[in-house]
Amino acid sequence: MSDQREAWEDDESFVETEVRTLESPELSDLSLRLVTGADGLDRMILKPRVQKPGLAFAGYYEYIKPGRVQIIGASEIGYLNSLPPRLREKRVRDVAGLDVSCFVATRGIEPITEFVRECENHSIPLFRTDSMSSTTITRITYFLEETMAPRVTIHGGLLDVYGIGLLLLGDSGVGKSECALDLVWRGHRLVSDDTVLIKRHPNEVLIGYSNDLISHHMELRGIGIISVKDLFGVSSTRDLKPIDLVVKLERWVEGTEYDRLGLAGETYELLGVTKPFVRLPVASGRNLALLVEIAARNHLMKLQGYNTAEDLVSRVNDEIQRRGNEGDTSVQLASESASMRDKHIINRSQHERQQAPRRRK
Repeated sequence: MSDQREAWEDDESFVETEVRTLESPELSDLSLRLVTGADGLDRMILKPRVQKPGLAFAGYYEYIKPGRVQIIGASEIGYLNSLPPRLREKRVRDVAGLDVSCFVATRGIEPITEFVRECENHSIPLFRTDSMSSTTITRITYFLEETMAPRVTIHGGLLDVYGIGLLLLGDSGVGKSECALDLVWRGHRLVSDDTVLIKRHPNEVLIGYSNDLISHHMELRGIGIISVKDLFGVSSTRDLKPIDLVVKLERWVEGTEYDRLGLAGETYELLGVTKPFVRLPVASGRNLALLVEIAARNHLMKLQGYNTAEDLVSRVNDEIQRRGNEGDTSVQLASESASMRDKHIINRSQHERQQAPRRRK
């Protein structure tokens, strides 16, 4: 898991955030208190993963990753207090001179004087919290992953259909909102309509959110703005959903080739992650909501290891092979029969030639 997370951090371009973001109400449970370095709150955090600088205090400065939050616990403070005063001052000064975002001292520890002084000299924010180091690391990491995750906003709708996160795409006016409303009427849940915010989380998980301002609202031409939650109840909506399947509604164009067997296996790429992709041509008389439901059910079957199209093609191929083998046997039998017939004709002809002189006598 750790290797996957590090690879994710190396590959992704995160949304950088300022250190002052840590003062967000979402981290109020940590009760972070700023000790010094207020003029450095505009420093940037480049990666969501936090770090403990124990090795750096021991002199291994190359282990400090730039642009990360540094957690100072009891072990780090205990080690610094064990050093001779001059060496302790040097180590603190050297670490403070590195490209760090900020320091957070945990368990209500009182930072040593040299540390506070160097943070102030280098304009590095220094926070304190009464929480344990493990709790602080977990909360800050989760908060930064959510805040800094790579993201994109797209025009479409997101629904929970049979537990499948279904991203509904299509040109304006093709009927996405009407299709989404029909799905809600059938008992499925709406995450967002018209605008979907998508974030990439660790392990290539794409999570879709609704815009807070227009959350769970829909625009229906001829009717106007409606609230899905008010009309259908709180159980008809949800705030977020991992994306599993992408379905695009396309206007039917005569002569366009569409997948009729389900063997194409198209994919759709979002933030570097590929997801299964289905195109549904929109034509008069087509029940789009039903077709979307079938697409979701079919995807569920594939997740369980059963692919209807591949199974059918396999059975057809087996039947063709079986009939081909039977055809070869028939040809062989026919050939043997012809050979035996020819031998019989030859033997009969020879017998008649032998009997001819006797009849003349």
